[in-house]
Amino acid sequence: MADRVPDLDLLATFLEIYRGGSLTAAATRRGLTQPAVSGQLARLEHQLGEPLFVRGSRGVTPTPRADDLARRVAGHLDQLRTALDPVPAVGGTVRLGGAAEFLSARGLPALAPLTRRGIRLEVTFGLAHDLLAALKAAQLDVVLSSVRPGAGFTATPFTDEEFLLVGPPLLARTVDRRLLGEDPARALEHLPLVAYSGDLPIIRRYWRSEFGRRPKNPAAVVVPDLRAVLAAVIAGAGVSALPRYLAEPALAAGSVELLHHAEVPPLNTLYVVTRGAPTPAAGAVAEHLRSHDWGVL
Repeated sequence: MADRVPDLDLLATFLEIYRGGSLTAAATRRGLTQPAVSGQLARLEHQLGEPLFVRGSRGVTPTPRADDLARRVAGHLDQLRTALDPVPAVGGTVRLGGAAEFLSARGLPALAPLTRRGIRLEVTFGLAHDLLAALKAAQLDVVLSSVRPGAGFTATPFTDEEFLLVGPPLLARTVDRRLLGEDPARALEHLPLVAYSGDLPIIRRYWRSEFGRRPKNPAAVVVPDLRAVLAAVIAGAGVSALPRYLAEPALAAGSVELLHHAEVPPLNTLYVVTRGAPTPAAGAVAEHLRSHDWGVL
């Protein structure tokens, strides 16, 4: 960083751009005009001596420097905002929808502090398309979606899941390490799969991203819960691609092993989605999810 430390306004604007994925969203959340946000970003980039975002037709993409800066300042800025802002009791019920695995492992623990502000959470588990349909029908207030919805919704990316390819130690030992370096898909094609659904959505995405092809492996188990997928992998039924937050405890315990080291692990972006003008309670839930420091998932 340059000798001059950027002021808090510039960093706050940067963080809103980073979290919202666009200058327009940042302007709305900061209560500024878009030219003002653009000017603040330009000043910050000038002070740092390098660009923080790559502009595109669908918003902005953070550079590695932006990722590093966000990791360093997000928690401190959020704590400062919390310390300076009053924390009024909000009250009310929020109907929240999302994937069972993410909400159980990370989402609900992160939202627990809101219950002290009088917010009551009613949670529905389901698939993204079904939950978005329920949101459109006014049956839900906030949805955490792995699918970016179309017009009529307000969607803000709030975190990324990283996927790791893991298997039990017994199956990991059957992989030819030399062939794995030369042709990983071929080295792994004898391994049975444990999948979330019959069309192998997560595994297929991993194969295409890393190996440039569809998997030829047979599916030994199909179960629509990633926690059950992990349990089957640990038991030796096969291998699978799982979010880091689910796989890491098993990796640390030695009950599964990393089968393939991806230089940049495949990512799955999660969005906070609302529709229309949210209630104060629903708005508080959405804001809390957007501002939470999720770390690496």
